[in-house]
Amino acid sequence: MTGLRQTLVFLTAAAMTLIAAPAHASAAGPITAEVTLDLGKDGVLHVSEKISGATGEVKRTLLTRTRYDDDNDRLYQVSNLKGGTQAGDVVTMKSPGTLTYDVKGAISPSGDLQELRWFAVSGWDSPVQKATVKVTSQGQVQNLSCFAGELTSVIGCTSASMDHTATQADFEQQGLSPGQALTVVVGYPKSTTTGTPILERRFSLASAFTLNLVTGGTLAGLLVLLLGGVGLLYWTRGRDARAGGQESPVQAVQDGHFAPPDGVRPGQIGTLVDEQADVVDVTATIVDLAVRGYLRIDEQPRQTYDAPDWMLVRLPNAPIPALLPYEKALYDAIFEGRDAILLSDLSGSFAKNLGKVRDELYADVVQQGWFARRPDTERTRWTTIGVILVALGLVGTVALAWFTTYGLIGLAVVIAGAALAVGGQYMPAKTAKGSAALAHTLGFRQYLFSGDLGNVPEQHRVELFSRYLPYAVIFDGVEHWSRVVASVTGNGRQADNLYWYHGPAEWDLSKFAGSMRTFTTTTSGAISSSRQFRSL
Repeated sequence: MTGLRQTLVFLTAAAMTLIAAPAHASAAGPITAEVTLDLGKDGVLHVSEKISGATGEVKRTLLTRTRYDDDNDRLYQVSNLKGGTQAGDVVTMKSPGTLTYDVKGAISPSGDLQELRWFAVSGWDSPVQKATVKVTSQGQVQNLSCFAGELTSVIGCTSASMDHTATQADFEQQGLSPGQALTVVVGYPKSTTTGTPILERRFSLASAFTLNLVTGGTLAGLLVLLLGGVGLLYWTRGRDARAGGQESPVQAVQDGHFAPPDGVRPGQIGTLVDEQADVVDVTATIVDLAVRGYLRIDEQPRQTYDAPDWMLVRLPNAPIPALLPYEKALYDAIFEGRDAILLSDLSGSFAKNLGKVRDELYADVVQQGWFARRPDTERTRWTTIGVILVALGLVGTVALAWFTTYGLIGLAVVIAGAALAVGGQYMPAKTAKGSAALAHTLGFRQYLFSGDLGNVPEQHRVELFSRYLPYAVIFDGVEHWSRVVASVTGNGRQADNLYWYHGPAEWDLSKFAGSMRTFTTTTSGAISSSRQFRSL
């Protein structure tokens, strides 16, 4: 019996603890609210809420933001709160007690009147058994209404009336559940207060990028101004200088010897034409080094399904000091102290040195006097400025769209920046000397593809036509010139090899055109897979 008695005592104590616990968290039972609202001349609403009918701590969540229209929210600013503690929009007080505070933003225009709207009783965590609201002001009441229940309710409250002087409005509501509201609305003459609603723009893409006369006109004006500035910049800084003097006709063969225009090499011509040191220029330079006797290209034997490959062989006694700086950089990058290397191994072995080849090519065209500044530096400068403008335009667009409805205006800077970033690729400008060299180059290209080979002695044709081939690589004419080279030999008969290109045992010059086309494609692929040329 003693054990049973102890168990019953324990269960009873636990039950009492569970029953008593809520009393510490909230008031026991419903509350009664007596609310007084006094509207001042400045539009500030002075509020007094007398809470009774329960004992303990009660909480109210103030409603300080509502939807005003499609673009704005309406704010109610609560200040000078006394009789409780406030954390955000939650007010905590002890019942019975009195809560006082001021509200700014409760007045808004309504036709020919001013309208006071306030959620006199709302957001309590306890039921409201009875709520009364008294509204006073210096103006006469023109109309009044009230709503009870959920915040969006259109159900009228229990009663709404005004006194005989029309300076006081009285409202009453019986039975509000926790969280429900009693909203009072009173109309006054316009001169009653100087109060206005406090609006905060609500972000939306439609309103942020509003198209109207102001935004559309400003956008168009800025586009004309900024894009015109980009065009003027190109007109003054990006156009090639005009070549001076009378251009003489191109004579690629003089006294039986090959003579390219202005004595320039294929890599130089490629950089001059498109203003970029790219994979085609390097490929053409490799072929040119072979034709001029610095290396030999040996096509490797292969089975039917094997990938084609070539051995690049260093030739002894080659006049290395005669190489131009970019040619020397490429020559060293290929061999690096070895005598031969497979083309398939090049992409991994000389990738780290290709940046120097590009730098030397760009430095060479400046040294030749064809460009006042390195083309890559010029492109980078203007493209970088364009990208910065795009970034600034995006930041400005976001700021304008977030805080105003003028987001479209910021797009003008974005568009102008994008135009400058793209146009920056065309900003390198040739000097007058560069323009003259380009004119000679284009004339040489026309000569190469004209089919007029001139009176080239047969015994010199293999050498001369081989010297044409690197330039044909630049001008995308490998197929044509490979067939020309394969069609003749020193004695007019078909041969198995060239002095600079050797094929496998079963190979002869009838296959040279296909081999050369595959070689240039494979070489360009090996170069473009390297880090420095990948973007090209």
